[in-house]
Amino acid sequence: MSYQALYRTFRPTTLAGLVRQEHIVRILVNQIETGRIGHAYLFCGPRGTGKTSTAKIFAKSINCEHPENGSPCGKCATCRALADPSNLDITEIDAASNNGVNEMRDLREKVQYPPVSARYKVYIVDEVHMLSDSAFNALLKTLEEPPRHAVFILATTEPQKLPATILSRCMRFDFKLIPQADLEAHIKNILGKIGKEYEEEAVSAIARAGAGSVRDSLSIADICISYSRGKLTYADVNEVLGSADFYEIAKLGEAILSENVSDALTETERVIASGKGVGVLNKDILNFINNCSIAKSCRNANAILNLPQEMFAEIGRIAEKADGRKILRCAEIFTGIEADMRYSVSPRIILETAIVKACMPETDYDALALSRRLDAMEAKLKSGAYAAGPSAAPQAQTAQGAVAAGEKRAAPVLEAVPFEEAPFDEPPPEPDLFAARRAEPEKVDALAPDKRKAAFGYFMRTLRSGSKNGVLFTMCQDLEPSFEGDKFVLSASSEVIFRSLNREEHFKSIKTALEKIGITDFDIRLKGAKADTLDEDIARLKKDFAGTDIEEK
Repeated sequence: MSYQALYRTFRPTTLAGLVRQEHIVRILVNQIETGRIGHAYLFCGPRGTGKTSTAKIFAKSINCEHPENGSPCGKCATCRALADPSNLDITEIDAASNNGVNEMRDLREKVQYPPVSARYKVYIVDEVHMLSDSAFNALLKTLEEPPRHAVFILATTEPQKLPATILSRCMRFDFKLIPQADLEAHIKNILGKIGKEYEEEAVSAIARAGAGSVRDSLSIADICISYSRGKLTYADVNEVLGSADFYEIAKLGEAILSENVSDALTETERVIASGKGVGVLNKDILNFINNCSIAKSCRNANAILNLPQEMFAEIGRIAEKADGRKILRCAEIFTGIEADMRYSVSPRIILETAIVKACMPETDYDALALSRRLDAMEAKLKSGAYAAGPSAAPQAQTAQGAVAAGEKRAAPVLEAVPFEEAPFDEPPPEPDLFAARRAEPEKVDALAPDKRKAAFGYFMRTLRSGSKNGVLFTMCQDLEPSFEGDKFVLSASSEVIFRSLNREEHFKSIKTALEKIGITDFDIRLKGAKADTLDEDIARLKKDFAGTDIEEK
């Protein structure tokens, strides 16, 4: 006898043998036990979830003389007769190859004949969505009012393609994808029956690749069994699947979401060098990012993803550290390149460019890039990167002159006091509709000897907290502070900035901020210009050096 595929060899023969689908099994069992058999059923759902198997079991169960828990006994005369492939009481029709109106007209004529040896004549129409419009019209009346002995079971993976007139005449049952834990248990049971040793990780990889489909999982297991002569290992399954390992993709995805472009490109090179396709790798990255998005957004993420606990924990760890805006942006980037990769002669370049773009949002012009730039500016403000350095401010020479006896002496120089930036220990305030209720900043006496060096930092922090004018705050960052006695001097290097700061509204905001830190005497000057007190200084020099000729330059 020729070899038979696993999904055919281990096709269930009872309703209890179906993997999950308990919500459907319970209804069908109750109908069989009570005799409330409908005339038209619609089994819809993803491929490989048991639609056709359920239809075959149900067709035999409603004809069985002694059903056991809603399943055919397999011993009575009717069950033995229906087991014969030549029996005409259960007819399977492939709508994909018999989708014309003539086939449906022929079916409409044959349905009038009673069953030969059974109670019901059952028609199983697989892939019913493939029927043409005229074929649906030919089937419509018969499906609505069939003979008492006729039962129709329609199976499809795309119920949305069926006309509403067909849907309204059927009892609809939606099959669900099989959870991974149940797929793993089912695969282990079959591998145990055929005497194949296996690793737990290998079975988990097969179930993940099956994506909720029993038939797909068993087909993959069939290939893996043929590939592996001895014990089925995780490495064997990965070689058969041709896809990257989950943890390799997780490492790559973490590098992308953490914006580590070097690690991301290194991991990409390693995965591609192992023989994985670029298109498959992009699909794996996109799937991983989508899982991170679900894990970060949904409370019941584990129930949605149906991943093993250790894999879900890894995704949750990475998603928790990642920015939600970053995850969304990466999903958009890798989704957008799918079509480009299909028609490109260099798909790898497209993928690597997308990875670099995802890792370097500051080079882009989208909303996330602008947000990152603002975050970077706030971080610099917080760390004091924009503070005036410890170097002294430019010296303002008040007078130069010559003294008696032919000896020239330089006039006294007013040296600026070095300043240190006070730490910005709070982020810029968010717009607040209840600004009147905001607590007043801590009172600081900037004229105290131990506070003078940090006076400019206190001023900038107070200005930022109390003023909503971001332009004023930006202009003040470039000012160079100094003290002349108790007078606080702010020197501007640009004449435009100097004039703007002396405008009434700006001057008033600066004055208010300085008063809050205890400075009431201040002056805003243009760097290089003579101070307003120059005449006073010259007069004082002349008084101190009476009888000496002092030349003004």
